[in-house]
Amino acid sequence: DRDNYHRSDFTSTGWTGIYDPTTPTKGPLADTSSLGAPRITPRILHDHLNHFVVGQDRAKRVLATAVYNHYQRVSELQRREEEEEELAAQEERRRMSEIRRHPVEDEFPGQQATINMPPPSSSSSSSSLEQQGPGPPPLVDNTPLTIEKSNILLLGPSGVGKTLMAKTLARVLEVPFSMSDCTPFTQAGYIGEDAEVCVQRLLAAANYDVAKAERGIICLDEIDKIATAKVSHGKDVSGEGVQQALLKIIEGTTLQIQAKQERGASGAATPRHGSSGTSSNAIGTMGGGGAQKGEVYNVRTDNILFICAGAFNGLHKMILDRISKGSIGFGATVRAPPASSSSSSGNHHETILEGEDSLFEKHLPYYSSTLHQQQPNSSKQKRTFNTLDLVEPQDLQRFGLLPELTGRLPITCALSSLSIEALHSVLTEPRHSLYAQYRASFALSSIDLRITSPALRSIATTASKMGTGARGLRTVMERVLGEAMFECPGSGVRYVLVTEAVAERKCGALYFGRGEQGRFQGVAMEEEERWEERLRVERGEGEGEWERRARVNSEGGAARTFEEYRVKAAAGGI
Repeated sequence: DRDNYHRSDFTSTGWTGIYDPTTPTKGPLADTSSLGAPRITPRILHDHLNHFVVGQDRAKRVLATAVYNHYQRVSELQRREEEEEELAAQEERRRMSEIRRHPVEDEFPGQQATINMPPPSSSSSSSSLEQQGPGPPPLVDNTPLTIEKSNILLLGPSGVGKTLMAKTLARVLEVPFSMSDCTPFTQAGYIGEDAEVCVQRLLAAANYDVAKAERGIICLDEIDKIATAKVSHGKDVSGEGVQQALLKIIEGTTLQIQAKQERGASGAATPRHGSSGTSSNAIGTMGGGGAQKGEVYNVRTDNILFICAGAFNGLHKMILDRISKGSIGFGATVRAPPASSSSSSGNHHETILEGEDSLFEKHLPYYSSTLHQQQPNSSKQKRTFNTLDLVEPQDLQRFGLLPELTGRLPITCALSSLSIEALHSVLTEPRHSLYAQYRASFALSSIDLRITSPALRSIATTASKMGTGARGLRTVMERVLGEAMFECPGSGVRYVLVTEAVAERKCGALYFGRGEQGRFQGVAMEEEERWEERLRVERGEGEGEWERRARVNSEGGAARTFEEYRVKAAAGGI
């Protein structure tokens, strides 16, 4: 711009100019992003979740994408705030430079003050205003484009990884995270917790830094427990009343949160202060030497991401009732009730259906690449589908959620129940797997714990029958290893082995001393070989070695081949 260039008052110099790197970029690169390459992507978050959560691929994709968009949105808002602060400081410096006196006025007393002439652009602007006429000026909105947040609703039975995924993403993004159970929530003024407690816990997790808390993540668990009561004999203070209170919090409002008193030895409250930009008011002390009350913080919830989760028991029946309407008459598909298909397998939750490809292809509200893949003809296994994937806002309203609340949760994702294979993977594969935790616990007492493959499979089978998801694995592990955890520490036991018989509660855990490492490994290896032979037979790859030995020993008479003679001799101890 020529306005930024001026001729110097000194005759020996030419034109001088000012370049400020903080000004917005002009030219072809004006519309490009100044953030550079993102540090994280949805695919990176998805791969990170694979180290902690087994299965639930679509839920990982949806949650990783939503959290990534929230991360980008928060980064853009932070960049705009920093840019506005820098522009304000730049304008202040420019204003101060304009009113600064000329150096000649300071060197020579009596020099007249320099008169700043207005720029010629002001005359053109005044003439343009005169041309507009006496009418009111047009209304122009110069506010930048605002990206609204998209909150998430996770549906699925207990123990499938809803909370774990949210915690894992919050930990890797280094943002404040709070977990609140909606069960004790009541309407303001009644006995129980107010809905604003979730924001108070987030502020405490952010170490009372308001600017950091306003960009955090709040997970509202058991949100299905605040559904509107079907039959109410009075005011529904724990259902509809809580939903009404959550509406303004999820949508975006400013809450006054009073920090709870953290009393030390002297009895004084010790909440840490937030950043300098936070708006907080200190409350005065009570009486003479009373303890000071907690400060009051003004927290805006516009940029807080809300992740709601719940089991929604019985919702799958409402979904099936909705999609079954109009299936009466000639040519209608007669479908068996879901209970028959799930009970026949015994390995699926009541929300899982088998062999309903056409039904899900018609009613699935999103595109699924796996649904359109052709299954090989040799495969006899039927596809399994989660009924909760077909959920619509009207189903949630029938369940008891307010239409205003469902509208503020645009992202809906269902999680499937864990099968025996998935529970076996949860037990061994994740980075912080349960098997690794118990091995580390025994290692603290200098004890080597080993659980064989058939024993791990038996533990997963037992846990699947409890109906508590992955949480049932710890229950079974405590039952199997409870006696060993009591007897082994401080004794001469160096190795503990859990076989399939131990997992099935037919005998206790096997103990080995310090000099019995070879025997410990031999017993474990023998059971692993038997398990491999059993799997080979189940896959139809022929008779296994252990099955062949049992058949030869059971047959009477003399050995007909050298192999049979060797087997009979080994069985007889020759």
